[in-house]
Amino acid sequence: MIHSRILGTGSYLPTRRVTNDELAQTVDTSDEWIYSRTGIKARHIAAAGEQSSDLAVQAARAALEAAHVAASEIDLIIVATATPDMTFPATACIVQNKLGITNQCAAFDVQAVCAGFMYALVTAHQYIQSGMATKALVIGAEVFSRLLDWNDRRTCVLFGDGAGAVVLGASDEPGLLQAKLRADGAFAHILNTPGKVACGAVDASPFLYMDGQAVFKFAVKALAEIGHEVMQLADITADDIDCVVPHQANRRIIDATAKHLGISPEKIIITVAEHGNTSAASIPLALDTGVRDGRIKRGDTLLLEGIGGGFAWGALLLRY
Repeated sequence: MIHSRILGTGSYLPTRRVTNDELAQTVDTSDEWIYSRTGIKARHIAAAGEQSSDLAVQAARAALEAAHVAASEIDLIIVATATPDMTFPATACIVQNKLGITNQCAAFDVQAVCAGFMYALVTAHQYIQSGMATKALVIGAEVFSRLLDWNDRRTCVLFGDGAGAVVLGASDEPGLLQAKLRADGAFAHILNTPGKVACGAVDASPFLYMDGQAVFKFAVKALAEIGHEVMQLADITADDIDCVVPHQANRRIIDATAKHLGISPEKIIITVAEHGNTSAASIPLALDTGVRDGRIKRGDTLLLEGIGGGFAWGALLLRY
């Protein structure tokens, strides 16, 4: 049976780092107000003209180098993003061209917002398991700062820009152990960006809207349930998990979910303080951070989980 395993990870953050104190100069907020509610101290913001594909390419190059894989060996590219470079073509096609990949491999985007990387990773796994691909680039890349109303302190303090990537390759040994993906469109009204291009203009609001309390309540319950579900499917307990790599939306959501799952805090990779919520880039950014600082080691059992607009959410168990 063909399996898939992560061969290498990579990430990229824009140069500009914006602290809470800097935000407090332009919006009615403070470092204490933001940090006490979210765990965020700073976030990175893309430069003018810097697109999701630019961030994706930098993260992809780092992942390829870590995997010791040449770009020409890639036969599938999936980019998870809610902030594509343009309506079409897919950002994945733009990334393919910028990486100089000329083998006409399949390339497409996945849009599941903050759960997008997990949706993309499961899709790439299925491609490899079926024999339709042997080495895939799976990337989460976002310039979420472009969706924010910078006068709305409830949302503008939460998000940042960035990209994370993995090279997923065929293997004789299992990598992805179990996965569950879910969605419920009945909750679209509490987290969305309704604006779209229509008839030469932006139709509806181009800014992100979020009912924070409703999101928190739903997220903790949904993530705890799906986390337990994948552990039961894999016949493991919380004690068997070496590291949790959660979506970095809010420190309180992360802590509450871990408590419900019975997972000790020292097992959790936390990057939200420096990254903010980077949507589809969040999990691969945190994964790469854990790999590069040595907290995640070969053979470790990892739990990845996250939730975003849709609602779309999921949990994956994998052996790194």
